[in-house]
Amino acid sequence: MTDTLLPNGIKDSGGDSSYFKKGCNPFAATGRSKLQNRRATVNQQIIKQMRMRAGAENLLKATSNNKVKEMVLLELSYVNSNLQLLMGQLEGLNSSVEVYQNTQETANIPLIALGLKETKDVDFSTFFKDFILEHYSEDGHSFEDEIANLMDLRQACRTPSRNEVGVELMARYSSHLPLMESRFFSPSRQTGIFFTWYDSFTGVPVCQQNLSLEKASILFNMAALYSQIGTRSNRQTIVGLEEAISSFQKAAGILNHLKETFTHTPSYDMSPAMLSMLIRMMLAQAQECLFEKTALPGIRNQFNSLMKMAQEAAKVSEIYDQVHQSMIQTPIKDNVPFFWSTMSQVKTNHYRSMAHYFVASALLDHQLGLSDDEDQQEKTLSQVYDRLPEGRSPLDILKNKDERERIGKAHIRRAIMGHEEALRSYSLCQHLNNLQVLQDILRASLQRSLNKCSENDDEEDFSDYTEAPDIISKTDHRAEMEFPATTKGPLSVFSAKQRWTAPRTIQLHPEDRDLGFTLKGESPVQVVSLDPLCSAAAKGLKEGDYIVAVGNSDCKWMGVSDVMRLLKDVTEEGVDIQVVSIMDSNPQMPTKSATFCGNLPKTYSMICLAYDEDDKNPKSRKVTKKSSFLNFGLKNRLKSASTLSLPTADHSGALPWNKPCPTFPSTSSYNNDSALY
Repeated sequence: MTDTLLPNGIKDSGGDSSYFKKGCNPFAATGRSKLQNRRATVNQQIIKQMRMRAGAENLLKATSNNKVKEMVLLELSYVNSNLQLLMGQLEGLNSSVEVYQNTQETANIPLIALGLKETKDVDFSTFFKDFILEHYSEDGHSFEDEIANLMDLRQACRTPSRNEVGVELMARYSSHLPLMESRFFSPSRQTGIFFTWYDSFTGVPVCQQNLSLEKASILFNMAALYSQIGTRSNRQTIVGLEEAISSFQKAAGILNHLKETFTHTPSYDMSPAMLSMLIRMMLAQAQECLFEKTALPGIRNQFNSLMKMAQEAAKVSEIYDQVHQSMIQTPIKDNVPFFWSTMSQVKTNHYRSMAHYFVASALLDHQLGLSDDEDQQEKTLSQVYDRLPEGRSPLDILKNKDERERIGKAHIRRAIMGHEEALRSYSLCQHLNNLQVLQDILRASLQRSLNKCSENDDEEDFSDYTEAPDIISKTDHRAEMEFPATTKGPLSVFSAKQRWTAPRTIQLHPEDRDLGFTLKGESPVQVVSLDPLCSAAAKGLKEGDYIVAVGNSDCKWMGVSDVMRLLKDVTEEGVDIQVVSIMDSNPQMPTKSATFCGNLPKTYSMICLAYDEDDKNPKSRKVTKKSSFLNFGLKNRLKSASTLSLPTADHSGALPWNKPCPTFPSTSSYNNDSALY
């Protein structure tokens, strides 16, 4: 039953590479590989300190000597201090978002990517070979290459490339895990295989013998890899933005699947509260990219277009505010990096201020003229505000020039205050101060609002304290969770939960082309309707037996038609078949038969098979071998003066702050160093 392991060197659907694709070189001199290596080093130091602390605490409980207690307490204080320093280092590594961004010079606000969870090596070979011999009655040493390939696949998942190939690699291993569990992990037996994974935020190791932790951690890393693909996308192109949007939505979908499927994971980074926050953050970043996609061609300098963009910006601000609120709740705030919560707060203020700037531009720069659609502008303005200043109506604001300017200036003041608050929050976070591009964008946004204010400054209005109304958030394209298509589960017959007799050899001799039984099922096929007086029954064949071999042909994964073709070639000398019997009291019967006719299941027997002249030569006939269980599953154009653009970071100083930045080359190719681990 275990020859379902793939032999070494079998080609996959790609044809040019071996079935088990390798991961990236963990020693590659890329920023991401260096960051992951530093995370692994910190994790090892954390587990060392935790072991020392556990030993000291046990000694403290066991001893009654006061002098020993004093020494132990002193040692504990050192260990706890070291743990705080190491967790601070890990927080700093989680805040190193710059290595995940696009390699080209960018003018976009940086996005946050999740780091991959680290794990220890796992050796399957000894247990799998012993289990194969004991449970499946086959020589485990015959499958050393196949087991080694499986271990290589897991090792490759530790260093996946930052593209779809890396995701496919992890999805392939993830699809193997249910199959491994079914065939090798019996619920009534301890395996002795320990899976150790480190918490992504705290570095605390978690160790379990079952595969639940392994499954959950691989899913988490798939979501993390999608988030890294999203952050490396070129957001100066439509194609890059679409890639980023899709990646963040898939990351959110996988995290949501993880949250709903694995409800009691012992690792804190996969707790329901933390996963809920991460889902919100991924969707917020997807919504931010949707906003950038709308603004990339340029924002038409018209009343309705500016109002629409104001509501889009308000939507991004609203979602980031929800993310920030979830990050500052206990116990998430004790473990999430301060950089993340500050970044969400900065973006909340930044996009809210942008919304007020767009409304101010629409009111101050576009006075209601004779050629304008008065009804349309009134409808638009009424949908933007949740409330209006007392005594004012949308039509009053639009028709009264002084009132229009007064409300517009109030909006520009709120935009200035919001940008100043974003810069203040930026200055309070040490790790944010390393992101020069973010500071440049925040300052450019503030300067744009200040310029708009000075253009409409009137010394007589110094006593006007009109407060701008809040802006209703609205979007035409809301970010939604996606879940990538995955492979389906394994067959249930040959699994670790079932027990069989050892394979028995039965010699068949056809009598008038009738073997005395019929076959039913998909794979493997099962003996049914056995004639108790036939020669096969006399030699030990039982109804309900599964046929696992016909002659020298293995048929565990063959269907009824393939097995019957083998049996049809039996000569007068007969043929030996191998069968097994399930030892359970109620053996499972297959639910599907080989063919259906009029919705009534039919079975095959030797008599009902037509004899085809083309089938006379058995050597010319080929029976397709079923796949093994390890194989399951798997413009840059200048904008006109009638358009606006988002504030960008211009390091050269050659471009004005409010002009579009040049478009960078596409990053659709993953053959550069940025795609490496």
